[in-house]
Amino acid sequence: MVDQQFINQLLVTYGNYLPLEHIHAIRSRLEATRHDEAMLQIIFSQLKDPTISLILSILLGPLGIDRFFIGDLGLGIGKLITGGGCSIWWIIDIFFIMDATRQKNAFKLMQLL
Repeated sequence: MVDQQFINQLLVTYGNYLPLEHIHAIRSRLEATRHDEAMLQIIFSQLKDPTISLILSILLGPLGIDRFFIGDLGLGIGKLITGGGCSIWWIIDIFFIMDATRQKNAFKLMQLL
């Protein structure tokens, strides 16, 4: 079992990388996990930063780099081929990429725990 204080520290440190609606479920999974602290540090350090995905979306969104960064290979290829959906998809993604990054992080974390 992992120390409660360590779980709190992880959630404070990486809370911006996760959607708020998933924090309670992630806390429950962490409390029930048998991983040691070092393993949890490695798992959490692999999460993608939503701010970096926003910067990539603004600068390189029409090329799909933002989607490649968060692991959406199919959507990244689609944006690359269509030039960001004739720039419409690119503009829409600027507003939604941070949430998509947090959702991907939560999904990845739930799979690993």
